[in-house]
Amino acid sequence: MAINENIQQRFELLAKHLDERTKRLWASAEAMVIGYGGSSAVQAATGISKPVITAGMRELKGEVILADGRIRRIGAGRKRTEDTDPTLLSDLEKLLEPSSMGDPESPLRWTIKSLRTMAEELGQMGHQVSHRMVGELLKKLKFGLQGNRKTLEGGEHPDRNEQFLFINQRAQTALEQGQPVISVDTKKKELVGNHKNGGKDYRPEGEPLEVKVYDFIDEELGKVSPYGVYDIGRNEAWVNVGVDHDTSAFAVESIRRWWRVMGKPVYPDASRLLITADSGGSNGSRVKLWKVELQAFANETGLEIQVSHFPPGTSKWNKIEHRLFSAITLNWRGKPLINHSVIISLIEATKNRKGLTVYAALDKRHYPKGIKITKAEMEELELHPEDFHGEWNYTLKPKPGSILSMENQR
Repeated sequence: MAINENIQQRFELLAKHLDERTKRLWASAEAMVIGYGGSSAVQAATGISKPVITAGMRELKGEVILADGRIRRIGAGRKRTEDTDPTLLSDLEKLLEPSSMGDPESPLRWTIKSLRTMAEELGQMGHQVSHRMVGELLKKLKFGLQGNRKTLEGGEHPDRNEQFLFINQRAQTALEQGQPVISVDTKKKELVGNHKNGGKDYRPEGEPLEVKVYDFIDEELGKVSPYGVYDIGRNEAWVNVGVDHDTSAFAVESIRRWWRVMGKPVYPDASRLLITADSGGSNGSRVKLWKVELQAFANETGLEIQVSHFPPGTSKWNKIEHRLFSAITLNWRGKPLINHSVIISLIEATKNRKGLTVYAALDKRHYPKGIKITKAEMEELELHPEDFHGEWNYTLKPKPGSILSMENQR
């Protein structure tokens, strides 16, 4: 009993001056001096476990040699929660999916849920995690708690979050049933030629690429409009690089080409296609030509075309922005887009850590602007709005007997 009391007194005097390694070595030395029963006595007096004391003894005997500056051997210590719970990170990402946002020019994303709420929801999924641990995991996933300044892109629709949840549920249902789900949009137009491209690329010291001083449009090369189609379920993308106007006809032709080259081969039994898109631009929710062109596409393929638009002012939260366009921007940063071949090559070379695959092609067709759609043409559509915000969520069904061969059509 007296031995234990002496050990405890010495430990209380020294503990605050010792780090993990010196504390371990001191406890091991005490146990070795005592001899038989020493490890038990030191554990009872200090609370230091026997395996730690045994490890310290091996160090004192020279059986284990640590690298300079280390206090424990590589791989020792308490395992990280995400290592012992392999589904924790993926479940956390799924938890954030309906209410998370992304910036296409940055890997950082934002969430509107509190740490405690997420910890509780993860607990209901069977994970042992505190709100502090959730905060650490969010930093690892490059998530942050949003502030008001980060969320405002214009007017905020009162049903914004409900639409996010609606889109998420619609997409999950389609994916679970083996139906394709795509995110579409047009990346910003790019000047073609030996012009400066933002960002920096590795080059020999003092040898930057020389580009034109002024960004005047090259009459021969002009601009390109890369229209992207991102397959959410397969992490694959098709980019149709147009040289003419970014119209609804161009947008649907891009989807058509994706379906013919990439979609149909991997979804041979698909009966419908879900498209998630912004509310504006060539695939805008109010654009009549967009719906007319989608009707033609439905008639050609026999697919029911489901469409869900993101609310106005939330374009940056479309999947394609931070899954595809941001990766393209990073891949060609600092590289002049000198011609069409270079643009196609740079787009197809785009990768990310999750295995993104990208295919691209040049579209030299002309897409005239100003096409007017009559009321009669709109009435001919097989357009079926959803009960919840039918202007954002609708389905275009193929007309009976109108399925045509795409090879004969194109």
